[in-house]
Amino acid sequence: MLKALSRPAVKLVERYLPDPYIFVLLLTVIAAAAAIAVERQTPLAVMRMWGDGFWSLLTFSMQMLLVLVTGFMLASSPPVKKLLQRLAALAKGPGGAILLVTYVSLAASWINWGFGLVVGALFAKELARLVKVDYRLLVASAYSGFVVWHGGLAGSIPLTIATDGHFSADQIGVIGTGSTIFAFFNLAILACLFITIPLVNRLMLPDDKESVYVDPKLLEAEAPESQVRIRRPADRLENSTTLAWLVGIPGLIYLLDHFFLRGGGLNLNIVNFLFLSLAIVLHRTPRSLLISLQEAIKGGAGIVIQFPFYAGIMAIMVQSGLAASMSETLVSFATETSLPFWSFISAGIVNLFVPSGGGQWAVQAPVILPAAESLGVDVSRVAMAVAWGDAWTNLLQPFWALPVLAIAGLKAKDIMGFCLIQLFITGAVIAIGLTWF
Repeated sequence: MLKALSRPAVKLVERYLPDPYIFVLLLTVIAAAAAIAVERQTPLAVMRMWGDGFWSLLTFSMQMLLVLVTGFMLASSPPVKKLLQRLAALAKGPGGAILLVTYVSLAASWINWGFGLVVGALFAKELARLVKVDYRLLVASAYSGFVVWHGGLAGSIPLTIATDGHFSADQIGVIGTGSTIFAFFNLAILACLFITIPLVNRLMLPDDKESVYVDPKLLEAEAPESQVRIRRPADRLENSTTLAWLVGIPGLIYLLDHFFLRGGGLNLNIVNFLFLSLAIVLHRTPRSLLISLQEAIKGGAGIVIQFPFYAGIMAIMVQSGLAASMSETLVSFATETSLPFWSFISAGIVNLFVPSGGGQWAVQAPVILPAAESLGVDVSRVAMAVAWGDAWTNLLQPFWALPVLAIAGLKAKDIMGFCLIQLFITGAVIAIGLTWF
């Protein structure tokens, strides 16, 4: 049944889903028009919101570009390539490859969302080199694991409300992760998704005549020459293992100090620092690393050009009051039982325009928290409902898929048909878990 359902979904998306750049332009126009029509903002005011907010995600854009580049460099190092090859060899046939990449992506995304995006995509490429399997579904399976990130260790909303002095602390206090990330209802949702998502991906596997395969040779990165001729002093520096290790090893020592002596956590900067330090050490020479870098940066154009547009959309949604109005409308007719569900749905809709967990909580908390208090609903459950809604519609929103698509060499229309099926199924699982678990 799922295989039959996936066929029209894939064809529909391939035909009508535009390139992510066109998608973000359409979202910009829709957000601006809605702010004018619904919030009674003037065109000039909306234009100023958009322009003033356009560059507000520059730091984040650079972080995401580095997630792509450093992750690729790490995976292309000889030791990691061998590890991925051994792990990929465990897949016995196309069905096994789909299951394996989904489990790896789910586990990595639960640890950290940036880590999950890169590891899943790189592992999918390695599997495609060894196993003849539909490449579109393989990459879609790698991306589908990303849906669990906000219920995992790096979930920005549960970590925010667990931090002393957060912006709503006076209203709800500090809520520990035992009531959110490690609460029974959240762990139950995760357990169901760890079973459901791989199974659904496996059942969507197309027949051989309908599958789209990729030539394994096209997935090979350019390898450095095995023999290097030293003709000048600079060549010695470019091929110096000592020089690389003098920088890379202290970087790893810094990370050990960060985690074990200072009790630091895993955030995007630390993930990038980890990837880069390991890549420097494992490539052994600066020359090998630079060759890998040249290959890695080819896919970063989408991130560079599109993320500023999303920053502008977020500014319109937040400053015009449109995001808050959308949340208020959906939450207004919620009951004590249904508030988590409607919070989840409202967060999923807002996420299409504000694809940022922390930013979305800042927008929706002033609406969701008073509703939870007036209805006597557990605040931690409602907060996780917003978190899950933020993660859920990433299966439809190509914003977070850009690093995956860049690494895999595909377009959004190639994978989103499969993700659309996952959107409905995972949405049902999460909604039931938030309401009844």
